[in-house]
Formats: sequence, C-alpha cells, structure tokens
Amino acid sequence: MKRINYFRSLAVGLASSSLMIASTLNAAGGQQQTIQYIDQSALHKIASEVSAKRIENDIRKLVSFGTRHTLSETQSNTRGIGAARRWIKEEFEKISKQCGGCLEVIMVKDTISGEKRIPNPTEVVNVIAIQRGSIDPNRYVVMSGDIDSRVSDPLNATDDSPGANDNASGVAGTIEAARVLSKYKFKGSIIYAALSGEEQGLFGGKILAEHAVKNQWRIKAVLNNDMIGNIEGINGVINNTTARIFSEGTRAVETTEEARIRRFTGGEVDSPSRNLARYIDWIADRYIPNLDTMMVYRLDRFARGGHHRPFNAVGFPGVRIMETNEHYDRQHQDLREENGVQYGDTIDGVNFPYAAKLTALNAVSLASMAWAPAPPSGVEISGAVLPSTTLKWNKPAVRESSMIAGYKIYWRYTDQPQWQFSRFVGKVNQFTLENVVIDNYFFGVAAVSQDGYESPVVFPGPNGSFGD
Repeated sequence: MKRINYFRSLAVGLASSSLMIASTLNAAGGQQQTIQYIDQSALHKIASEVSAKRIENDIRKLVSFGTRHTLSETQSNTRGIGAARRWIKEEFEKISKQCGGCLEVIMVKDTISGEKRIPNPTEVVNVIAIQRGSIDPNRYVVMSGDIDSRVSDPLNATDDSPGANDNASGVAGTIEAARVLSKYKFKGSIIYAALSGEEQGLFGGKILAEHAVKNQWRIKAVLNNDMIGNIEGINGVINNTTARIFSEGTRAVETTEEARIRRFTGGEVDSPSRNLARYIDWIADRYIPNLDTMMVYRLDRFARGGHHRPFNAVGFPGVRIMETNEHYDRQHQDLREENGVQYGDTIDGVNFPYAAKLTALNAVSLASMAWAPAPPSGVEISGAVLPSTTLKWNKPAVRESSMIAGYKIYWRYTDQPQWQFSRFVGKVNQFTLENVVIDNYFFGVAAVSQDGYESPVVFPGPNGSFGD
C-alpha cells in the first residue's frame, strides 16, 4: 500500500546521500501542495547487504541440531535446544567482535513448570544481542525469531524436528540483520532476540517482556518474525512477492476509561501496533524491490498466536511479519510420507531469497526507526464544532532535541488504510490545520530528524500512544 509524504517545506540540512523528489497534487480541501519525499540511500544500501546465502547457511546449521524442542537435550554440543542456543550466542559474539564490541550479548531466562506443555521444571532461555544507540540508548526497537521447534505431539522432545521454516528462518533472519546493522551506528538502540518456548506457550516472549518492564526499557517496536521462508501455500499458490503484517487493533492494556474515549473519538484501527504496521508497509513500498506487504487487521492468524503477543500484553507496540502463503503440511508435523504426501518442516520447503527479502524489510525498518527520533508523546487533538483541527504534543526530551528538525502532521480519510496527506510544521509542539475538519479524517503526528528520518505516526490520545 503506497504512501507519499506531503511537505509544505522541510527547512533542514539534508544528508548528501539523500534525494529530494517533488511534484504537485491536489490534497485534502483542494489545496495545491508540493509532494516531497526524502529517499534515504543508506536504507537502500542496507537492503542490498542482506545475504540469502548466509541465511541459508544459518538455517542449515539450526536444522542440523536435529530437534530444538523446548524440552529437548541441553548438554549435547550437537543436538537439542541447548546446543542451538549456544551456537546462536557464539554467532552474536562473532558479530560483536567484528564491530569492535558493539553488541551486548546476554541470556534472559527463567524456569517454567506446571504448565500443560511444560509439566516439569524447564529453563527457558532467550539469547539477546543489544546494539546501543548513541543518543537515546534506553529507546529500543526489537527484531525477534523463535529458536524452538516441534512435531505433531507438542510434548515430543526426542524425535527429529527440523523446524527449517518454523522458525529457523526467523532466527536466521535476526542473526543476519545483526550482521548487517552492526556496521552502522544509530541514535536509538536495536535488540536482536532469539526467543525460546514459543511452541509451548509463548514463554520466551513473556520472560523478555517482563524483563523489559522490570528494567524500564522504552520499547517502541517489536518485529516478530515467525516463518519468513515459505512461498508455496497449501492452497497451491506460489508467490514470492508478498508478505503479511499482523497487528492488534485496540491495545491489550486499554482501560475502561480509555475504551470510553475511543468510542467517541476513534482509534479502533490506530493502535501503536497498527501504525507500526503502516510504517513497515511504507518502508516496503520505498526500499524493498518486488515486495508488497498486506496489513492484516488482526492480532495474528485466526485463533492462533505468536511471540509479539506477550509484548502487546504489557503495552509495547508489536507486529508479526511472515509469509503470505502457509503450507500446513510443513508445520508441526512428524516427518513422514502418507499417500504420496510429504509431511514435515524440512529444508527443502524454504526459499532463501524470499527469507532474505523479508529480512531486508526488517533491517531497513529497524534502521529507519533507530535513526529517527522517538515517536511523539502526549499527542492530543481538538476541533469539535470548529472549521479547523488542532494537534499538540509534548516537547522532545533534552537528549533528543538536537536531532529533531521538527514534526509532521498526517491525516487520512477514515476508510483508508494508509496515511494520505501530511504537512511538515517545524519544531513546534502545537499546530492548527486551517479548514481541515476534524470529523472527516483521522490524524497523527510523526517526529522528523535533521537528516529526514521519521518516526512512526502517533494517533492522538491514549489509544495511539507509543509511551513516553
């Protein structure tokens, strides 16, 4: 879904590597406006640096551990989830060594027991690499994949469970994103997360989300990658040019009072997760060749779940990025052949260039947000029974003030999925759109850096808040 950025003027010094493109169009209200958008050459470069071959090598290595079931072997160096997570940690450490120690590699873990799929005490271990930002190191964007795999019986921890697509592809993509992005320095921090316990009940995500809350991490985006390598659907469709982005509508932490406000002011399709999805969709259109993303207005697949959900549950914006066409014979299946049909999540079901394309989408989205300022906080709107609409927001924190060129107000018709119109309003914290009636549109505000990188758009009120 295409989005074009509408600027009145952007009086900032643009990096020499950026290109300003302009034309004209009639925008809302029939006013002639100049369309100008900044094409960031660094983001094109990042997309081109993702390697399908390295992703293939990593997926093959993860498959070689036989099974990565949460309850599987932990002492062996060649089989089981213990060997897999130690290898992932070593890969992050290699990447960190190559960038002069730019990654902080840690294990975030807890012991789980008494659960339907984890009946006995089991250590659930996440492998985390943190690339600290230079200006706002406690602001994070996260890319994640799931280490663990399973076959038909969710308690079968001994049989081979390759988990090539579900979800070695997501972990390999996360490692590859770390390789590429560790060559750059960002203003905000990036977390690369290999999570465990997903197939047993999203436990790894719960552990990391709780850790983030306890340590007061300001997480602005979680990009959960779960199955990013399959292009052949159970329905017979073969397509390597589309991907899905799932996002929740209203926030899981919405209070009764916030729900009352939403009923009268809107926001059902403008949660921070939903506007994060719009941001990634916009990135795909501009920087990832031959990829169209489908924004799915649902938390996850119908009646199913993924590892972004625990982050949503504590109030962090998060989405699931994945293939469009799933092949259910290759998910959660014992390795076997029945009536000429092959079952199981094996390496031959993974398309490595496609996995690289979705990894590039993640890497570019992470980079853009980490180079951009934080999403504006305290966004409010007014204009009932008035001819014009006024938005206001908090002034930027001191730590970010110098990097901000100003703010950009977006608006769209209420039945449109993407932002249609926008205006750069400078470094202010209040602006009135004259003769733009509040009843006819949805509105939001984004922060713009000195070199033209934008934050996700923030919908006014608690329903759209990305947090402070």
